[in-house]
Amino acid sequence: MSTEKYPSQIKYIVWNEACERYSYYGMRSILVIFLVQYLLIEKTAATADYHFFISACYLFPLLGAYISDRFLGKYKTILSLSLVYCLGHLLLAVFEHSKPGFYTGLALIALGSGGIKPCVSAHVGDQFKPDQKDLLKKVFDLFYWMINFGSFFSSLLTPWTLNAYGPSVAFGIPGVLMLIATVIFWMGRKEFVHVPPTGPNPHSTSKVLFSALKNLGKGQGFYGGALIGHPEQAVNDVKAAMNVGKIFIAITIFWALFDQHGSSWVLQAKEMDLSVNIFGSIFNLLPSQIPALNPIMVMGLIPLFTFVIYPGIEKVFRYKMTPLRRMGIGMFVAASSFVFVAIYQYILDGGVQISVLWQVIPFLVITMAEVMISITGLEFAYTQAPRSMKSTIMSMWLLTVFFGNMITAYIAKVNVFEGGNFFMFFAILMAVFGVVFALIAKNYKMQDFMEN
Repeated sequence: MSTEKYPSQIKYIVWNEACERYSYYGMRSILVIFLVQYLLIEKTAATADYHFFISACYLFPLLGAYISDRFLGKYKTILSLSLVYCLGHLLLAVFEHSKPGFYTGLALIALGSGGIKPCVSAHVGDQFKPDQKDLLKKVFDLFYWMINFGSFFSSLLTPWTLNAYGPSVAFGIPGVLMLIATVIFWMGRKEFVHVPPTGPNPHSTSKVLFSALKNLGKGQGFYGGALIGHPEQAVNDVKAAMNVGKIFIAITIFWALFDQHGSSWVLQAKEMDLSVNIFGSIFNLLPSQIPALNPIMVMGLIPLFTFVIYPGIEKVFRYKMTPLRRMGIGMFVAASSFVFVAIYQYILDGGVQISVLWQVIPFLVITMAEVMISITGLEFAYTQAPRSMKSTIMSMWLLTVFFGNMITAYIAKVNVFEGGNFFMFFAILMAVFGVVFALIAKNYKMQDFMEN
């Protein structure tokens, strides 16, 4: 197989991802506005529910990874949970006036989208040979570009659809795209590399950890050498996962900030002047259309960072932009974006309405942070995962999004901080955890686990 070109089956995965992300971000782009304007839920409660939903989407990767790694394999797990995903979209379209029915649809989408997340990311990596390592980073860039290709159009069009045709159509179209995504993925079934599941494992992560804890008093510490009853490879794999988990701890706060561009930032935009003068013509934007800035910026920034900024820094400053360094710098960049949003909120709370165009600045800054942290995290999670734990470690990466959104949901629910103080709190929190990340990453030793 040529090392110069992507494997032919990659096209099915990336186009599946583009359609799936259209469906997911389309429904998500109007979720807060729908909860507030149609189900008449109070703003802080709607913000909390939005982040609880995202949290669930990133908790179910644990279930999906377990089913995939141990029993069904990635392909069957993705296909079966994609059908659950489609059913969830159908319920959103049907139960626009029923809170129980609508929330049931959200639960099914969380199960479907969450369950396939670690499997899809790992499935991409499985299609490459060890001598195609250089292509692996590029395919994750392409993978992420396609995610944002789908996200941009859905974030732009779905709010307009809601405004023009109502909730049923606005939620129904993303459901159709999810069905198309499922069909595209099914079409690649004969070309995919299918890494078989390991089956029930007597040396699973939980069993190795339990044995380590049980034997602590016998002088068999987890990091103290061989562990009786388990092969050395199984113990080493779990050690690798634990070490990666330490790195992921500080990443959780990034997601507490980032996903607010679809909730608290949208509600801030609702308070701003949404009329925009473009070449002499006045356009009235919708608050939930503003997050479309993020995916279009991502599509431009990915090649800029990959081919210009990272190589430029390494060449000019002789400073190697390793994955850990990229993620660490990205955390401080993310913190600065919330400083801008906090300042805007202080101005708005003072009775002065400003143009929504001011949000372009923090959107650009948070998107730069996303490129440095999220894309790099996908690459890092796959390369640092032993073969038996590819999907599991991918799910650990996605679990950082769960904890981050739970933090935001809790802060919004208890309503401790108001106005600009709410945003400034997150800016400070992110900066603190950026320091924590640097201290943890300093002692991490990079591994290289590529599929044979």
